[in-house]
Amino acid sequence: MAFTKKTVRDIDVDGKKVLMRVDFNVPLKDGVVTDDTRVRAAIPTIQYLKEHNAGIILMSHLGRPKGDGAEPALTLKPAADKLAELTGYDVKFVADTYGDEAAEACAAVKPGDILVLENVRFLKAEKKNDPEVAKKFASYADIFVLDAFGTAHRAQGSVVGAAEFIPAVAGFLLEKEVDTLTGIFADPERPFVAVVGGSKVSSKIGVLENLIESANTLIIGGGMAYTFFLAKGYSVGKSLQEPDWIERAGEMLKKAEEKGCQILLPVDNIVADHFGEDAEGVVVASDSIPDDMMGMDIGPETEKLYCDAVKAAKTVFWNGPMGVFEIEQFAHGTQAVAEAIADSDCTSIIGGGDSVAAINKFGLADKMSWISTGGGASMELVEGKALPGVEALLDA
Repeated sequence: MAFTKKTVRDIDVDGKKVLMRVDFNVPLKDGVVTDDTRVRAAIPTIQYLKEHNAGIILMSHLGRPKGDGAEPALTLKPAADKLAELTGYDVKFVADTYGDEAAEACAAVKPGDILVLENVRFLKAEKKNDPEVAKKFASYADIFVLDAFGTAHRAQGSVVGAAEFIPAVAGFLLEKEVDTLTGIFADPERPFVAVVGGSKVSSKIGVLENLIESANTLIIGGGMAYTFFLAKGYSVGKSLQEPDWIERAGEMLKKAEEKGCQILLPVDNIVADHFGEDAEGVVVASDSIPDDMMGMDIGPETEKLYCDAVKAAKTVFWNGPMGVFEIEQFAHGTQAVAEAIADSDCTSIIGGGDSVAAINKFGLADKMSWISTGGGASMELVEGKALPGVEALLDA
């Protein structure tokens, strides 16, 4: 499915100042970036702009600042340093975003320069898309480029604001993310198998509904499986459950049957009497979960069932773990499914969030076709929703 908005290729950037919203929301430890995936993802667009003689001003959020001013622990300086390290470029940093210091630094940017502004969320108004924030950003540059797919679903000042005042186009990462995630639903190579895990049915209802319409097989794991068990009349003990969503889960099972989408639910589970590193897991059938136990992972029979389905697929979309993969003994189901996807010849699309953390944990990132950089944004695209950041860009 072709991207319908203009990109940096479609606009003359020679000698222009370009304000680019990137996603440098990276994990930090002791002021050092511990995972540079998101910084690397922005480099192709930055290189293109530099090679085409643009002055580049980068902005991003990092973490969840209160919005009342600078918080040293959440400064973007380490991300700016990481960009310089990865590219060998001279990358300047200004510890300001909205004040005179930032304005002066932006005014001094010349073609080929790269400047990183401080964390945009040090000011509360940014999240509300305050008009003054939008005007401030637009005053820094001639062109706005959105390449932060991970925030494209947020109608915030640094995502959509500047687009009201200066020409706005997409970067290469945004273009690729949207093309890839919409493309798998437009015309996937079949069989198309979707794997959806995580804790709650309620948080992924739109995703599940859309996948029932398009997937040949829908595999369900994680905490959300227990609400589906309740819909089938099983007891789930102390497992995670959403009583308000039992009826909806039952409706989805029925709808899938009508649409010819096979839904696979766990046939066995690893359960424990409490949540913790020291919990002892035992295998039980899905219709025999004891009242004093809670589900922690899919069981060995389910692993085989799910892995066989994945191995037969031509296209796989995966979002959400199969169990509590952060605890070593309950990570096996997630790891087995991840390895089955990695070892197959399918086109594999990993839909952000915990799935990416799992892929990285098991060292399988280089075996996946596409790993999305945006959890919430990728889910909204999969639901079929429009993303405000994308909508604000110039039409192709």
